[in-house]
Amino acid sequence: MATYPELAHQHALITGVASGIGHAQATAFLAQGVLVFGIDRQSNASIEQLTQQYPQQFFFEQVDVRDAAAIQASVSHALEQLDHIDLLLNTAGVLDAYAPLLATTLASWQNILATNLTSQFLFAQALLPQMLAQKHGVIINMASIAGLVAGGGGVAYTTAKHGVIGLTKQIDYDYAAKGIRANCIAPGAIDTPMNAADFQNDAKMARQVAAATPAQRWAQPEEVAALSLFLASPVADYIHGSVVPIDGGWIEK
Repeated sequence: MATYPELAHQHALITGVASGIGHAQATAFLAQGVLVFGIDRQSNASIEQLTQQYPQQFFFEQVDVRDAAAIQASVSHALEQLDHIDLLLNTAGVLDAYAPLLATTLASWQNILATNLTSQFLFAQALLPQMLAQKHGVIINMASIAGLVAGGGGVAYTTAKHGVIGLTKQIDYDYAAKGIRANCIAPGAIDTPMNAADFQNDAKMARQVAAATPAQRWAQPEEVAALSLFLASPVADYIHGSVVPIDGGWIEK
């Protein structure tokens, strides 16, 4: 993985750090010398491992990102712990089992949007004043190929990820001239616990997904983390309001 010395000693808040892409991002940024305040609704062995490996560098708080008050409190705690935040990585998310409109309950709709979209709005809103005060801030929101086309999720997931792209573009449009840089990543098939169902029943679905992807494989979360490092670093300073797919060519087929 490439190294970015300019990131050393910067401060990041990353959501969804207990597994998958969020955990890979936390691990990658810690290895670059970044101080990381990690957030997830669960604590597990992966969190404990990071805490033990980086006792002076990794801080964790268990937070339900659907809870606006909890988000505000966690941002306050992060600023108390780290003094300031340079990088916000909104990665926490859940799937909706590809449910179409008529199979989606209001409760499921609200849960998906609260987790995947509203949480990103709330974290960005809570941290933006401090980023504006220091005239620097990088926001990386996790979108999906489902934010670019239909078929990457169900109706709630697709709607939420389209919203993430709009949110990201508007944040950058409104605040780029004031030192803020916002972009989003649009992963395709990434081998994470969130997609574990695709690997059940002799991994039939996983093989079908790989076969439908021009690259003929699933990506690993570390590949998304490597892209995140690049987007967070000064070498990406002229990339603004962009959606960067990492999907093995899926949306171009």
